[in-house]
Amino acid sequence: MTDTLSPNKDAYARLLEAIDHGVYRPGDRLVESELAKRFDMSRTPIREALQRLETQSLLTRDGRSLIVASLDHNQLAELYVVRAELEGLAAGLAARQAADEEIRVLRQMVEEDRAHLGDPEALSRANRRFHHQIHKASRNRYLVQQLDLVHRSMALLATTSLAAEGRDQAALDEHDAVVRAIEARDPETAAAALKAHISKAFETRLRLNAESESTD
Repeated sequence: MTDTLSPNKDAYARLLEAIDHGVYRPGDRLVESELAKRFDMSRTPIREALQRLETQSLLTRDGRSLIVASLDHNQLAELYVVRAELEGLAAGLAARQAADEEIRVLRQMVEEDRAHLGDPEALSRANRRFHHQIHKASRNRYLVQQLDLVHRSMALLATTSLAAEGRDQAALDEHDAVVRAIEARDPETAAAALKAHISKAFETRLRLNAESESTD
């Protein structure tokens, strides 16, 4: 299997990227020797990266093997509660702190991302870029660190909620509302709009999970 991931990153970053991009999905077994061959690395940095990911609960034990973790219903609910609060805070701070240039980049992202309608995977990548840009525009390094941790856990979701029918257009409309509030330098409205966006994403996720369970 050809490695299409970033070749210049360390073992931890490359494994994290592989999980984030869906190369390894919840339930997949990670074998140290196979990873060392794939990434063309010795087994020592791979072993250290696996231990670090296990400590962060991104990997879990299945007997003696490590597998990519999955989130149960309660963990999913807890994750979205924290995400909504932190993302809302970031949007509110961005409305206060962001440079005009940063706000123009957010506006460009919303307009350009419309080209990805109908392509859930491309839109999912664009969605991550959009949210990360808001995180940076908050100008709060400690908040950005916490949001990075939250988004790492989001990688444990096997599918994107943007694949649900009609969700892609609705999500972009919600992004537009967030940016309009940031452009207006209205932190309360920006925070509320982003929290509402996360709430809709959670609602869609729950519906997708329920539909998946009904067909099992």
